[in-house]
Amino acid sequence: MNTTQKTIFILGGTGKTGRRILQQLQSAGRPVRSGSRGANPPFDWEDRITWDAALDGVDAVYISFQPDLAVPGAVETVQAFTDLAVKRGVSKLVLLSGRGEAEAEQAERVIQNSGVDWTILRASWFFQNFSEAHFLEPILQGELALPVGNIAEPFVDVEDIAEIAVQALTEPGHSRQLYELTGPQALTFAEAVNQIAQATGRDIRFLAVPPQAYKEALEQEQFPAGLIDLVLYLFTTVLDGRNTPLADGVQRALGRPARDFTDYVRRTAATGVWANEG
Repeated sequence: MNTTQKTIFILGGTGKTGRRILQQLQSAGRPVRSGSRGANPPFDWEDRITWDAALDGVDAVYISFQPDLAVPGAVETVQAFTDLAVKRGVSKLVLLSGRGEAEAEQAERVIQNSGVDWTILRASWFFQNFSEAHFLEPILQGELALPVGNIAEPFVDVEDIAEIAVQALTEPGHSRQLYELTGPQALTFAEAVNQIAQATGRDIRFLAVPPQAYKEALEQEQFPAGLIDLVLYLFTTVLDGRNTPLADGVQRALGRPARDFTDYVRRTAATGVWANEG
Protein backbone atom coordinates (compact mmCIF):
# COMPACT_ATOMS: atom_id res chain seq x y z
CA MET A 1 0.00 0.00 0.00
CA ASN A 2 1.22 3.48 -0.89
CA THR A 3 1.42 5.38 2.40
CA THR A 4 2.85 8.52 0.79
CA GLN A 5 -0.16 9.49 -1.33
CA LYS A 6 -0.65 13.21 -1.40
CA THR A 7 -4.00 14.92 -1.04
CA ILE A 8 -6.42 15.40 -3.93
CA PHE A 9 -8.26 18.72 -3.68
CA ILE A 10 -11.82 18.93 -5.05
CA LEU A 11 -13.03 22.48 -5.65
CA GLY A 12 -16.80 22.75 -5.60
CA GLY A 13 -16.86 19.78 -3.25
CA THR A 14 -20.54 20.27 -2.47
CA GLY A 15 -21.60 20.69 -6.12
CA LYS A 16 -23.06 18.21 -8.57
CA THR A 17 -19.74 16.92 -9.88
CA GLY A 18 -17.57 17.66 -6.85
CA ARG A 19 -19.54 15.71 -4.25
CA ARG A 20 -19.65 12.64 -6.50
CA ILE A 21 -15.90 12.83 -7.09
CA LEU A 22 -15.32 13.19 -3.34
CA GLN A 23 -17.47 10.16 -2.59
CA GLN A 24 -15.69 8.00 -5.14
CA LEU A 25 -12.24 9.01 -3.92
CA GLN A 26 -13.22 8.50 -0.27
CA SER A 27 -14.61 5.06 -1.09
CA ALA A 28 -11.28 4.21 -2.73
CA GLY A 29 -9.41 5.30 0.38
CA ARG A 30 -7.66 8.21 -1.30
CA PRO A 31 -6.61 11.26 0.75
CA VAL A 32 -9.03 13.93 -0.39
CA ARG A 33 -10.03 17.46 0.64
CA SER A 34 -13.20 19.35 -0.18
CA GLY A 35 -12.92 22.91 -1.41
CA SER A 36 -15.85 24.96 -0.14
CA ARG A 37 -16.57 27.79 2.27
CA GLY A 38 -17.74 25.33 4.91
CA ALA A 39 -14.75 22.99 4.64
CA ASN A 40 -11.81 22.80 7.00
CA PRO A 41 -9.69 24.57 5.93
CA PRO A 42 -12.24 26.73 4.10
CA PHE A 43 -11.87 27.68 0.45
CA ASP A 44 -13.53 30.70 -1.13
CA TRP A 45 -12.91 31.78 -4.73
CA GLU A 46 -13.64 35.37 -3.67
CA ASP A 47 -11.21 35.34 -0.73
CA ARG A 48 -7.72 34.56 -1.98
CA ILE A 49 -6.39 34.50 1.58
CA THR A 50 -8.06 31.08 1.95
CA TRP A 51 -6.27 29.51 -0.99
CA ASP A 52 -2.83 28.91 0.48
CA ALA A 53 -3.89 26.81 3.48
CA ALA A 54 -6.34 24.85 1.34
CA LEU A 55 -3.51 23.88 -1.03
CA ASP A 56 -1.21 22.63 1.73
CA GLY A 57 0.01 19.12 0.90
CA VAL A 58 -2.07 18.92 -2.27
CA ASP A 59 -0.78 17.11 -5.37
CA ALA A 60 -3.83 17.15 -7.68
CA VAL A 61 -6.75 19.56 -8.02
CA TYR A 62 -10.19 19.29 -9.62
CA ILE A 63 -11.20 22.83 -10.59
CA SER A 64 -14.90 23.63 -10.78
CA PHE A 65 -15.37 27.39 -10.82
CA GLN A 66 -18.51 28.92 -9.34
CA PRO A 67 -20.84 30.20 -10.58
CA ASP A 68 -19.49 29.79 -14.12
CA LEU A 69 -16.34 30.42 -16.12
CA ALA A 70 -18.31 32.95 -18.19
CA VAL A 71 -18.65 35.49 -15.37
CA PRO A 72 -16.43 38.60 -15.52
CA GLY A 73 -13.08 38.04 -13.83
CA ALA A 74 -13.34 34.24 -13.80
CA VAL A 75 -10.39 33.64 -16.12
CA GLU A 76 -8.16 35.98 -14.14
CA THR A 77 -9.16 34.24 -10.92
CA VAL A 78 -8.43 30.80 -12.37
CA GLN A 79 -5.07 32.12 -13.56
CA ALA A 80 -4.17 33.39 -10.08
CA PHE A 81 -5.25 30.12 -8.45
CA THR A 82 -3.36 28.04 -11.00
CA ASP A 83 -0.18 30.05 -10.49
CA LEU A 84 -0.40 29.52 -6.73
CA ALA A 85 -1.22 25.82 -7.07
CA VAL A 86 1.81 25.20 -9.26
CA LYS A 87 3.98 27.23 -6.90
CA ARG A 88 2.73 25.07 -4.00
CA GLY A 89 3.75 21.87 -5.80
CA VAL A 90 0.54 20.68 -7.44
CA SER A 91 1.41 18.38 -10.36
CA LYS A 92 -2.03 17.63 -11.84
CA LEU A 93 -4.94 19.93 -12.74
CA VAL A 94 -8.36 18.73 -13.94
CA LEU A 95 -10.66 21.51 -15.15
CA LEU A 96 -14.43 21.32 -15.56
CA SER A 97 -15.15 23.51 -18.58
CA GLY A 98 -18.23 24.30 -20.66
CA ARG A 99 -18.96 23.80 -24.33
CA GLY A 100 -19.41 26.83 -26.53
CA GLU A 101 -18.14 29.42 -24.05
CA ALA A 102 -15.29 31.63 -25.21
CA GLU A 103 -14.40 32.45 -21.61
CA ALA A 104 -14.26 28.78 -20.69
CA GLU A 105 -11.83 28.17 -23.53
CA GLN A 106 -9.65 30.98 -22.18
CA ALA A 107 -9.62 29.21 -18.80
CA GLU A 108 -8.69 25.98 -20.56
CA ARG A 109 -5.65 27.68 -22.03
CA VAL A 110 -4.64 28.84 -18.55
CA ILE A 111 -4.58 25.19 -17.44
CA GLN A 112 -2.87 23.99 -20.61
CA ASN A 113 -0.12 26.58 -20.18
CA SER A 114 0.38 25.92 -16.46
CA GLY A 115 3.52 23.85 -16.91
CA VAL A 116 2.06 20.81 -15.10
CA ASP A 117 -0.03 17.85 -16.25
CA TRP A 118 -3.67 18.57 -17.06
CA THR A 119 -6.97 17.10 -18.22
CA ILE A 120 -9.90 19.21 -19.41
CA LEU A 121 -13.52 18.08 -19.20
CA ARG A 122 -15.51 20.30 -21.58
CA ALA A 123 -19.08 19.37 -20.73
CA SER A 124 -22.58 19.91 -22.09
CA TRP A 125 -25.48 20.89 -19.84
CA PHE A 126 -26.10 18.30 -17.13
CA PHE A 127 -28.94 15.77 -16.90
CA GLN A 128 -29.05 16.58 -13.20
CA ASN A 129 -30.09 20.20 -13.79
CA PHE A 130 -33.58 18.74 -14.10
CA SER A 131 -33.48 16.95 -10.75
CA GLU A 132 -30.98 18.63 -8.45
CA ALA A 133 -31.01 22.33 -9.17
CA HIS A 134 -32.26 25.01 -11.49
CA PHE A 135 -35.18 23.27 -13.13
CA LEU A 136 -36.48 21.07 -10.30
CA GLU A 137 -38.91 23.49 -8.66
CA PRO A 138 -40.64 24.51 -11.93
CA ILE A 139 -40.94 20.84 -12.89
CA LEU A 140 -42.57 20.11 -9.54
CA GLN A 141 -44.98 22.97 -10.24
CA GLY A 142 -45.81 21.50 -13.66
CA GLU A 143 -44.27 24.02 -16.03
CA LEU A 144 -40.65 24.75 -16.95
CA ALA A 145 -40.42 28.12 -18.71
CA LEU A 146 -37.08 29.09 -20.24
CA PRO A 147 -35.82 31.58 -22.85
CA VAL A 148 -34.81 28.91 -25.34
CA GLY A 149 -36.55 27.69 -28.46
CA ASN A 150 -36.37 24.51 -30.48
CA ILE A 151 -32.63 24.04 -29.89
CA ALA A 152 -31.32 20.55 -29.15
CA GLU A 153 -28.68 20.06 -26.44
CA PRO A 154 -26.77 16.78 -25.95
CA PHE A 155 -27.19 16.77 -22.16
CA VAL A 156 -24.57 14.74 -20.28
CA ASP A 157 -24.79 12.70 -17.08
CA VAL A 158 -22.84 14.11 -14.14
CA GLU A 159 -22.03 10.52 -13.18
CA ASP A 160 -19.98 10.22 -16.38
CA ILE A 161 -18.16 13.47 -15.66
CA ALA A 162 -17.32 12.38 -12.12
CA GLU A 163 -16.06 8.98 -13.24
CA ILE A 164 -13.74 10.57 -15.80
CA ALA A 165 -12.52 13.13 -13.28
CA VAL A 166 -11.64 10.44 -10.74
CA GLN A 167 -9.66 8.53 -13.33
CA ALA A 168 -7.89 11.66 -14.53
CA LEU A 169 -6.93 12.55 -10.95
CA THR A 170 -5.67 9.11 -10.00
CA GLU A 171 -4.60 7.14 -13.06
CA PRO A 172 -2.25 7.56 -16.04
CA GLY A 173 -3.66 7.66 -19.53
CA HIS A 174 -5.52 10.95 -19.38
CA SER A 175 -2.49 13.22 -19.50
CA ARG A 176 -2.97 16.39 -21.53
CA GLN A 177 -6.33 15.22 -22.86
CA LEU A 178 -9.27 17.48 -23.67
CA TYR A 179 -12.48 15.48 -23.47
CA GLU A 180 -15.58 17.03 -25.00
CA LEU A 181 -18.42 15.41 -23.05
CA THR A 182 -21.96 14.94 -24.34
CA GLY A 183 -24.69 12.40 -24.00
CA PRO A 184 -25.49 10.00 -26.87
CA GLN A 185 -28.35 12.12 -28.24
CA ALA A 186 -29.37 15.76 -28.50
CA LEU A 187 -32.78 16.71 -27.08
CA THR A 188 -34.73 19.94 -27.02
CA PHE A 189 -35.86 21.10 -23.60
CA ALA A 190 -39.42 20.29 -24.63
CA GLU A 191 -38.40 16.71 -25.47
CA ALA A 192 -36.52 16.34 -22.19
CA VAL A 193 -39.47 17.63 -20.15
CA ASN A 194 -41.83 15.34 -22.07
CA GLN A 195 -39.73 12.32 -21.10
CA ILE A 196 -39.96 13.35 -17.45
CA ALA A 197 -43.73 13.82 -17.75
CA GLN A 198 -44.16 10.37 -19.29
CA ALA A 199 -41.94 8.68 -16.68
CA THR A 200 -43.79 10.31 -13.79
CA GLY A 201 -47.30 10.16 -15.21
CA ARG A 202 -47.66 13.88 -14.53
CA ASP A 203 -48.76 16.80 -16.68
CA ILE A 204 -45.51 18.74 -17.01
CA ARG A 205 -45.12 21.30 -19.78
CA PHE A 206 -42.25 23.20 -21.31
CA LEU A 207 -42.82 26.84 -22.29
CA ALA A 208 -40.44 28.93 -24.39
CA VAL A 209 -40.52 32.54 -23.22
CA PRO A 210 -38.88 35.74 -24.55
CA PRO A 211 -35.58 36.60 -22.84
CA GLN A 212 -36.94 39.94 -21.57
CA ALA A 213 -39.92 38.26 -19.91
CA TYR A 214 -37.61 35.72 -18.31
CA LYS A 215 -35.33 38.49 -17.07
CA GLU A 216 -38.27 40.31 -15.51
CA ALA A 217 -39.43 37.12 -13.79
CA LEU A 218 -35.96 36.62 -12.27
CA GLU A 219 -35.90 40.25 -11.16
CA GLN A 220 -39.26 39.78 -9.44
CA GLU A 221 -37.74 36.82 -7.58
CA GLN A 222 -34.88 39.15 -6.56
CA PHE A 223 -32.11 37.22 -8.26
CA PRO A 224 -28.78 39.11 -8.21
CA ALA A 225 -28.21 41.15 -11.35
CA GLY A 226 -24.96 39.38 -12.15
CA LEU A 227 -26.62 35.98 -11.95
CA ILE A 228 -29.47 37.13 -14.21
CA ASP A 229 -26.94 38.32 -16.80
CA LEU A 230 -25.14 34.97 -16.62
CA VAL A 231 -28.32 32.94 -17.03
CA LEU A 232 -29.47 35.00 -20.01
CA TYR A 233 -26.03 34.70 -21.61
CA LEU A 234 -26.08 30.92 -21.27
CA PHE A 235 -29.58 30.60 -22.70
CA THR A 236 -29.42 33.17 -25.49
CA THR A 237 -25.79 32.78 -26.59
CA VAL A 238 -24.51 29.34 -25.66
CA LEU A 239 -27.83 27.64 -26.46
CA ASP A 240 -27.97 28.81 -30.06
CA GLY A 241 -27.33 25.44 -31.67
CA ARG A 242 -23.54 25.62 -31.58
CA ASN A 243 -23.41 22.74 -29.08
CA THR A 244 -25.96 20.43 -30.69
CA PRO A 245 -23.41 18.11 -32.39
CA LEU A 246 -22.45 15.04 -30.38
CA ALA A 247 -18.90 14.43 -29.14
CA ASP A 248 -17.07 11.22 -28.24
CA GLY A 249 -15.30 12.33 -25.07
CA VAL A 250 -17.01 9.84 -22.74
CA GLN A 251 -16.20 6.94 -25.08
CA ARG A 252 -12.59 8.08 -25.40
CA ALA A 253 -12.11 8.52 -21.67
CA LEU A 254 -14.00 5.51 -20.31
CA GLY A 255 -14.07 3.07 -23.22
CA ARG A 256 -17.87 2.87 -23.14
CA PRO A 257 -20.80 4.92 -24.46
CA ALA A 258 -22.12 7.89 -22.52
CA ARG A 259 -25.11 7.30 -20.25
CA ASP A 260 -28.49 7.87 -21.88
CA PHE A 261 -31.01 10.53 -20.85
CA THR A 262 -33.91 8.07 -20.96
CA ASP A 263 -32.14 5.80 -18.47
CA TYR A 264 -31.42 8.79 -16.23
CA VAL A 265 -35.11 9.77 -16.30
CA ARG A 266 -36.20 6.24 -15.45
CA ARG A 267 -33.76 5.96 -12.54
CA THR A 268 -34.53 9.43 -11.23
CA ALA A 269 -38.30 9.10 -11.49
CA ALA A 270 -38.06 5.97 -9.35
CA THR A 271 -36.58 8.05 -6.51
CA GLY A 272 -39.73 10.18 -6.31
CA VAL A 273 -37.85 13.47 -6.66
CA TRP A 274 -40.27 14.62 -9.37
CA ALA A 275 -43.41 13.54 -7.52
CA ASN A 276 -45.90 16.35 -7.02
CA GLU A 277 -46.56 16.28 -3.28
CA GLY A 278 -49.31 18.85 -3.68
